[in-house]
Amino acid sequence: MTEIVKGALLDHVNQPADLRGFSLEQLKQLCDEVRAEMIDAVSRTGGHLGAGLGVVELTVALHYVFNTPDDRLIWDVGHQCYPHKLITGRRSRIRTLRQGGGLSGFTKRDESIYDPFGAGHSSTSISAGLGMAVAQNLDGRDNKVICVIGDGSMSAGQAYEAMNNAGASGSRLIVILNDNDMSIAPPVGAMSAYLSRVVSSPSFRSIRHVAKEMVAHLPGPLERAAKHIDEYARGMITGGTLFEELGFYYVGPIDGHKLEHLVPVLKNVRDSEDPKPILVHMVTQKGRGYIPAEQAPDKYHGVSKFDVITGAQAKPKTSAPDYTSVYGIAIADVAARDDRIVAITAAMPSGTGLDRFAERFPDRFFDVGIAEQHAVTFAAGLACEGFKPFTTLYSTFLQRAYDQVVHDVALQRLPVRFAIDRAGLVGADGATHHGAFDLANLCGLPGFVVMAPADEAELVHMVATAAMIDDRPSAFRYPRGEGTGVPLPAHGVPLEIGRGRILREGTSVALLSLGTRLAECLLAADDLAAHGLPATVADARFAKPLDEEMIRNLATSHEVLVIVEEGMVGGFSSLVLHFLARAGLLDGGLKVRPLTLPDAFIEQETPKAQLEMAGLTAPFIVAAALSALGKNDLAVPARA
Repeated sequence: MTEIVKGALLDHVNQPADLRGFSLEQLKQLCDEVRAEMIDAVSRTGGHLGAGLGVVELTVALHYVFNTPDDRLIWDVGHQCYPHKLITGRRSRIRTLRQGGGLSGFTKRDESIYDPFGAGHSSTSISAGLGMAVAQNLDGRDNKVICVIGDGSMSAGQAYEAMNNAGASGSRLIVILNDNDMSIAPPVGAMSAYLSRVVSSPSFRSIRHVAKEMVAHLPGPLERAAKHIDEYARGMITGGTLFEELGFYYVGPIDGHKLEHLVPVLKNVRDSEDPKPILVHMVTQKGRGYIPAEQAPDKYHGVSKFDVITGAQAKPKTSAPDYTSVYGIAIADVAARDDRIVAITAAMPSGTGLDRFAERFPDRFFDVGIAEQHAVTFAAGLACEGFKPFTTLYSTFLQRAYDQVVHDVALQRLPVRFAIDRAGLVGADGATHHGAFDLANLCGLPGFVVMAPADEAELVHMVATAAMIDDRPSAFRYPRGEGTGVPLPAHGVPLEIGRGRILREGTSVALLSLGTRLAECLLAADDLAAHGLPATVADARFAKPLDEEMIRNLATSHEVLVIVEEGMVGGFSSLVLHFLARAGLLDGGLKVRPLTLPDAFIEQETPKAQLEMAGLTAPFIVAAALSALGKNDLAVPARA
């Protein structure tokens, strides 16, 4: 190959084919350069750091051994894919990560041919990979399909459903288990690497195949005994008995940072002609190669901009506590006064603010792993026995357990409380993480109480309200980011179920808000007043049950009703319109303008820009009211 100047290998890698002529030593140097580039890029943009640093060698080895993009490489979740992006033609844009118009923080099909499957949620890779492997069989192709999945993602049921199907399908599939928490097995050094090379080699597999053929001709008891000896021996050596039982050929564990171990094993796996799916167990270290991230992997999983030298992360100036922290304080407060309250989350104790609860009440805190379906039904079981479970999930992750919410909770009218974090638009994480659908999903379920606080003080009261509701399921949704700065009550006071509040009285225009768009409605009311149109501003508080009396009064005493919610069509506004229609309140000429999230997936941007894109800021609320009144000359342009 052409001589390449030391220190500039990454400059010569525009696609994976460019690194396939490198020597082992050059690959190691390339890994160092990729790691340094990634650290510098994320220090400027923020994003996921620790997971990507942990798979640098694995990323380089996979692209070196396999013929990507013809061979399909699927990254589960995708938050560890920054090294992958650096060597698949996206280095020039790496400092646009998670910025408006820039690279996604996850894999994305329309971003690169090297991203065969997009993901922002976990545990989907094996299912998708099996689908691709079966498709290739049907097409008569022999492309390889490789899925990289973390040990955390393996805690989700979908991963095991997929493995069970794959083991019985006879389709060729390679699964790389990236074990970066040492939760399955610790690194076991050179002997393990040697044994992994042996058991993945064609000679070992062919000998084992011949032995199995011979054993098959033995009398039944001897055949069974021989099989047990083989399985026991391999289980003792490698710890792969579970995966073998699911129909996979297990190889590992392997040190995922030693290319001299990785490359030979991956080549053996690549060249195997056995149709049985293979699972290769890699042990890696989160934050590898960057000391601050190695020492505090949790803090450096997702980071804001940071100083590369010190590792200190930039702390944005805030004027108010964030909603997640307020929730964490509020649930700990009600739990201190009610020992039947328990808290459940799915692998997000700090992200949901429950770390405080876990410290104070460790016996009443349950982190079930990435298993939202289980979390919901587990909570239902606790509710059956008289406990008061608060199932605390991001809105986008609650989607994964919708059937359990319907079948195991709502149908049985069990008093499970759902604390729904990251409701609405979330900024840089983009479309995969927006909490856009929870209102539409939950408002259609009989018997559910659904709340949304307008500010952080209201959130405290809604936690207390949910704790009080013992005869049916309930939910309250709140956004990402800081609150409005209102004073916080020492203790929450339960609200009257299904009762809203009027904050400002007006004449011809009524603004009905659900949730934190209330602040924009108040600003819009100021603008309307400047146009000589004093507006009534109402906070619904409850999407279900509706405050029908308040809505009736708004409808009968105003010419225009603007309904504002940070959710998709089918949620709060739809319930209000349904009530107005059934009550005949639309028959007299009332002009209703529902403002919801648009019928589109909104890409990554700043939260402010996303809300403007969605048309949910004060100027758009004003424009909707003026347009309804026929004052189009005063209205701002409609949203894009």
